[in-house]
Amino acid sequence: MGRWEPGARERLVVAAVDLFTEQGYDATTVAQIAERAGVTKSTFFRHFPDKRELLVAGQESLSRLLTEGIEQAPAEASPLELVAAALTRASSMMGPMNRELGPRLKAAVAASAELQERDALKSVSLAAAMTAALVARGVPDATAALAGELGVLAFKRGYAAWSDSGDDDLAPHALQALGELRAASLSLG
Repeated sequence: MGRWEPGARERLVVAAVDLFTEQGYDATTVAQIAERAGVTKSTFFRHFPDKRELLVAGQESLSRLLTEGIEQAPAEASPLELVAAALTRASSMMGPMNRELGPRLKAAVAASAELQERDALKSVSLAAAMTAALVARGVPDATAALAGELGVLAFKRGYAAWSDSGDDDLAPHALQALGELRAASLSLG
């Protein structure tokens, strides 16, 4: 396969998830991932500093989209409407490959303490991005933090439902999860 062939990053992610699922995260090497993806080890390292970072491929783009959704929402939007706008915007980057990888990635994370830790850090980072965007829109700190955390939880729950659904669009699943979480929070008393 050519050194600069397009799609190397995506192939590396798919290869890693497949190998993590087949033989476990700890038993999988960078060389195996590169070989499965049809690239060299140096190509792997051009895209990722180590195999842990494969889990967060696209995190910067996702954070940016969440922030853009909040920034571009109508001025009169409530904090949860801002989060809904963020989820809708972020859903636009999720395609069939993301949906297909979801269950396998979830299984790989569940089987590795190191990946669970990296996944938790990813969630914290996404919540922080939404919180900062909400504060920039004038939402009080505590409300922004709660809304940002709800947004991440809604995204994760929506993503899980979407992965199992076969639907093309993630947004309705994420928005439904946000609605369910809002209703649940009201029942707390």
